[in-house]
Amino acid sequence: MRRIKCIIAYDGTNFAGYQIQQNKRTVQGELERALAIIHKGEAVRVYASGRTDATVHAYGQVIHFDSPLTIPEERWAKALNALLPDDIVVKEAAEVSPSFHARFSAKAKEYRYRVRTAQEPDVFLRNYVYHYPYSLNHEAIQKALTFLIGTHDFTSFCSAKTDVEDKVRTIYEANMIVEKDEVVFQLIGNGFLYNMVRIIAGTMLEVGIGKIKAEDIPHILEKKDRSLAGKTAPGHGLYLWKVYYDN
Repeated sequence: MRRIKCIIAYDGTNFAGYQIQQNKRTVQGELERALAIIHKGEAVRVYASGRTDATVHAYGQVIHFDSPLTIPEERWAKALNALLPDDIVVKEAAEVSPSFHARFSAKAKEYRYRVRTAQEPDVFLRNYVYHYPYSLNHEAIQKALTFLIGTHDFTSFCSAKTDVEDKVRTIYEANMIVEKDEVVFQLIGNGFLYNMVRIIAGTMLEVGIGKIKAEDIPHILEKKDRSLAGKTAPGHGLYLWKVYYDN
């Protein structure tokens, strides 16, 4: 058996999320359907670096699967793309060590959250950027983001629905990128809790309009109380941007 690693991108608009679900259209479901065709009806399990929710996009999701086929590694992307729907694309494919695992070998992930602050909504961006038509205090947001860097218990920035007990995570970078009327929150960390990036984005927007003070972030972290942080920003502004490995 050979292990194949792929970097994929997908438009999450019409998916119920990444993970396979009965009677719902998912990214994993489409990938495994395409692989079953290539393997002449044999089921092939796909493993990802992590799950994404409904409407969430990916620019650099990483998956792996095992195959007995002798298809050259440079041919896998073309073979899969010929069978996948047009809202999923395999950007790269390569044979890797059997010890590689898309999830457990990952060292860090990068997420980006896109916000558009123009007054008028853009019909062509409605599924890809969160429209938030308010003037933002960029300096306050930048200051607030710095308090997230480091190792913290992110209970306050995690959905109450999660069953994960250990909510300590390390954020290596937390930046705000401003381009005309678009603001992008960029977060790189060793792992992220359920809805963590979306809650951080929603909190930063409330900092930007003065509803939450930048100086309140350490207090919010310390209290481990979800009700103290901002609203959960909608899924369609979120992108799994990149997954980092040792090599």
